[in-house]
Amino acid sequence: MVHTFQCLGVRIAVDVNSGAVHVLDELTHDLLTALAEREENGESLDGALPEALAAALPQYDPAALAEAWEELRELKKEGLLFEADDYIDRDKAASMQQQALVKALCLHVSHDCNLRCKYCFASTGDFGTGKRMTMDIETAKKAIDFVIAKSGNRRNIEVDFFGGEPLMAMDTVKATVEYARSIEQEHGKCFRFTITTNGVLLDDENIEYINREMSNAVLSLDGRKEVNDDLRPTINGKGSYDVIVPKFKKLIAGRGTKDYYLRGTFTRFHKDFAEDVKELAAIGKNVSVEPVVGKETDPYAIQESDLPELKAEYEKLAEYLKDHRETNFFHFNVDLQQGPCVIKRLRGCGAGCEYVAITPDGDIYPCHQFVGNEEYKLGSVKDGIFDNSLSSRFAGLNVYTREECAHCWARFYCSGGCSASNLLVGGDIKHPHKVGCELERKRLECAIALKAIDAGMAD
Repeated sequence: MVHTFQCLGVRIAVDVNSGAVHVLDELTHDLLTALAEREENGESLDGALPEALAAALPQYDPAALAEAWEELRELKKEGLLFEADDYIDRDKAASMQQQALVKALCLHVSHDCNLRCKYCFASTGDFGTGKRMTMDIETAKKAIDFVIAKSGNRRNIEVDFFGGEPLMAMDTVKATVEYARSIEQEHGKCFRFTITTNGVLLDDENIEYINREMSNAVLSLDGRKEVNDDLRPTINGKGSYDVIVPKFKKLIAGRGTKDYYLRGTFTRFHKDFAEDVKELAAIGKNVSVEPVVGKETDPYAIQESDLPELKAEYEKLAEYLKDHRETNFFHFNVDLQQGPCVIKRLRGCGAGCEYVAITPDGDIYPCHQFVGNEEYKLGSVKDGIFDNSLSSRFAGLNVYTREECAHCWARFYCSGGCSASNLLVGGDIKHPHKVGCELERKRLECAIALKAIDAGMAD
C-alpha cells in the first residue's frame, strides 16, 4: 500500500509496509497517485507503463511519464514502494503476547479536583462515583508492589501521578516516591515518575519537589486566557489562567533538561487551536493540544461535520511550526528513521496489559479513561486479584485484529487508536471511530511533511 498527499507545499508518498517516505515532483506524484488508486484493480509497477494509466494523465508528456515510471519501478525493486507486509502473519498477530508484562502505572492518588473543567471525562474528579477520595499510603505501596511483581525482568517502570488533581494528595505522592526508591535496587528496578497537574496548588515547595523527583511534568492549560477560563474554571466559577500561568512559568524555568509538556484540550467550541498552541509556546516550548474525549452526544465532542475546519487548522498549525521549530508540538512528533519496536507499532499504548490505572481504593482498570466502568475492572491491589483473561483481551488488540486498520495507511503509526475512545464513541474497544482516525491521519501528514522539510528533502 502507498499513500500520497500534499502538505505545506510538499508532495509526499508513504510506502506503508516499508516505512519509506518519498518527496516527489508533480508528475511523479500524480502518476503514483493514479497507480495507487488502481492497485486494488490489479495494476502494478510490473512491466511497462499501462496505456490506460498514461491516458489518465494527458497533461504530461508520454516520454516523461515513461521515465518516471521506470524510476518508480526501481524504487519497488529496492523494497521502497509497494513493499509486502512482512511484520507478522495474521495468525501470530491474533495470539501476539497475550499476557504482557505490566510496565507502567497511572496512579490515581486523588479522586478530587479544585477545578471544574466543563469537558472533564472524570466528572470533575470523582469519575462519576459521587465519592471524592484520596489514596492512602498503604494502598500506594501495594500499587508499587503490584507493578514490581507484574513487570517480570523488566528494569524500567513508569509511574504517573494522576487524579483528579494529584497535588491534593501530595503526602501520598511523596511517600510513594520514597517507598519505590527504597526498594527499587533490591528488585532490580528503576522508577521514572511523572505528575499531571492543573497547577492550582503549586507553590515553591511543590515546584522544587517536582523538579527534583519527577522525570516528566504534564501541566494542564488550554491555551489563550479566554479559552482556558471558559473551559477550566475554579470551583467558584472564576477563571484559572492568571492563577496557574505564573506558577507554570516558574516550574518550567527550573526544569533544566527534564521533560515537561503544557497540555491543552480543544473542543468543537474552540476549534482555532493553532492560536492556543502559539499561546502555550510562549510559556514553554513543549506543547500538547489534543481533541476532547467525549461521546457523540456530548456538546463539546468533535463531530464529523467539524473535520474540514479542524484539518485546515492542523495545516495552519504546521505552517506556523515550519517557521518556529523551537516549539516541540507533541502530536507532530514522528520518527522516520527508527521509530518504535514492532510490538509498539502493532499494539500502541498497551492499555490493560502493559499499562494500568489504579484508583484511590486500589481497583485496577486498563487506563484512566476506563476508571469507573465496572465491566472493565481488572482487579485490586488490595487482594491481589488480576483478571488475566480481560488483560489478554487488551493484549490481543492490534492493527491486524482491528478490521478497519487493514486498509489504513497510518496503521503502523497510530497502532489502532485509543481503546477507551473507541468504547466511548462506538461502544467497542476493537473498532476505531471515524472522527478520531481522520484527525490522526491529518496529524501524521502534517508531521511527515515537517520532517521532510527539516531533512532538506523539500524546497
